[in-house]
Amino acid sequence: MTKKIINMTLCGLLLCFSVNAFAQKNFKIAWSHYTGWEPWGYMQDSGILKKWGKKFNINIEAVLINDYIESINLYTLGKFDACTMTNMDVLTIPSSSGIDSTALIIGDFSNGNDGIVAKTAKNIKQLKGKDVYLVELSVSHYLLTRALEQNHMREKDLNLINTSDADIATVFMNSSKNSAVVTWNPPLQVVKQEKGTKLLFDSSNIPGEIIDLLVVNSKTPDSFKKAVIGAWYETMNLLKNSPQRNKIVKILANQSGTNSALFEKQLKTTAMFFQKNKADAFANSTKLKTTMRHVRNFVFDKGLMGNGINSPGAIGIMFPDKTVLGDPLNIKLRF
Repeated sequence: MTKKIINMTLCGLLLCFSVNAFAQKNFKIAWSHYTGWEPWGYMQDSGILKKWGKKFNINIEAVLINDYIESINLYTLGKFDACTMTNMDVLTIPSSSGIDSTALIIGDFSNGNDGIVAKTAKNIKQLKGKDVYLVELSVSHYLLTRALEQNHMREKDLNLINTSDADIATVFMNSSKNSAVVTWNPPLQVVKQEKGTKLLFDSSNIPGEIIDLLVVNSKTPDSFKKAVIGAWYETMNLLKNSPQRNKIVKILANQSGTNSALFEKQLKTTAMFFQKNKADAFANSTKLKTTMRHVRNFVFDKGLMGNGINSPGAIGIMFPDKTVLGDPLNIKLRF
């Protein structure tokens, strides 16, 4: 009996060694072009990610995926360990697909990067009956819904026209004089510069609601999470305070296909959390809980939680204080 127990113990130890020996060492982050996410390209090219990975004896690679939705799909399929996305899109794709995800880094929130622009209307109420171009079921759609709520209007008061984000600026500028558009930067910058147009509403009217995140699979090890956090805040410090700032801004601008002056304008409408304590305070705020109620209700109303979901609380959202919005037995998003 003693010999049998010893043999079982040895087998257990060998199994543990085998698992540890083949523990994951390589991690991939998917990112796409957006003002607040451009730093991931810089972190990859500058070696900052490599340096922080080395500190934790792992390898980290940030990969640019030009198609934003495709990047989230690839993350959901397990091709990437982390991905940049908004607080709404993490609910609509990975969380709704059963992937337990953690919003590891709250990088910023849109503070004017998303907006509604019209050719003739002077306010939201004057959009009644007009054509409105947007990417349906995107954060633009959410922004429009919030604007209509604040003006006691409904979507059926408008004629919504689903339009690709790649074409939306051109389509709007070539449309009738009675039209409007809902979009984000850089197309928003383009349409605002069109003669005679008027910005009716933007994300600064709903501050802190369109949040830009780095989302990681909750099962990834702490070594990966800590390395990523270290790399991000080293970069944020350089971007905010260092003598290298102008050089970095130029790199980020070139990377995104614009120039430094226009990129600086985009930064002004992006409420970046350069310091971790400020991001932590935002994550612990009651405002975030209120926002996520708005967002999950929109996602549910649009049928984006998947088939068979009969309540906006079907997906549990856990906050840093361990309180849960929704089903505590089905937590799929953790801040």
